[in-house]
Amino acid sequence: MSSKPGNKAADQRAAHSAPPYYLPIGDEIEVFECAYRLSLPVLLKGPTGCGKTRFVEYMSWRLLGGRAKQHGNLITVACNEDLTGSDLVGRYLIHGDETVWMDGPLTQAVRNGAICYLDEIVEARKDTMVLIHPLTDHRRILPIDKLGETIRAHDDFMLVVSYNPGYQSVLKDLKPSTRQRFVTLEFGYPAREQEAEIVAHESGLDLERSVDLAHLGERVRELRSGGLEEGVSTRLLIYAAQLIVEGLSPRRACEATMVRGLTDDPQTQAAISELVTALFAE
Repeated sequence: MSSKPGNKAADQRAAHSAPPYYLPIGDEIEVFECAYRLSLPVLLKGPTGCGKTRFVEYMSWRLLGGRAKQHGNLITVACNEDLTGSDLVGRYLIHGDETVWMDGPLTQAVRNGAICYLDEIVEARKDTMVLIHPLTDHRRILPIDKLGETIRAHDDFMLVVSYNPGYQSVLKDLKPSTRQRFVTLEFGYPAREQEAEIVAHESGLDLERSVDLAHLGERVRELRSGGLEEGVSTRLLIYAAQLIVEGLSPRRACEATMVRGLTDDPQTQAAISELVTALFAE
């Protein structure tokens, strides 16, 4: 009999070789594959939790999953206002008595041929945007001033960025000159039947109640016209489903995820709570 550590290692290998679950909504897989073959960068637009990151994970597995790479096939960077150019490209670090250069995640992807995914790119500082421009045209190069080196991108390298246009302020929107450097895929929330299938697969909840959750998601999103800042994400519906599978009542699970999680406004909370009560008696 195998030991527990051995079984765990086998499970990890199996999970690594299996494709991430992704349910296609349109022709996004075909468009992404065409862009990859042509070495074109891709911009993903869409609301929070609608599947953009999972899509990139799936496409990374689909395009590069069978090719072993030291640094992995997908390098993801969660952008924020403190992210600097050095954070992406690399910097000199003190190692013992020496000063050594350490590649940043973007440089690793360019050198080794990975997909580099910059999530919520508009949250990054402006100097980081300047860095990616030479990688988004025919040159496909990354100049590293501190090394006096210009790296030509590996054939397998691909740059993917994402942002939520409905959430960002005007001051943090992408410039038209930057947008035009990308092939753009627009994401939205899936139709009810598709969203229910995703919720059921990811949580283990039965399909009937997953349909009810997807219906609730549609109704809550309609409240955006009434002042709700952000509609409920598919991710949050999955969280609610997981709580139900774990033993919470549907109403309590929805309260913990949607009613309290989406807003602090008492009136909007009450409106969401009414929708939950209408769909879930218990």
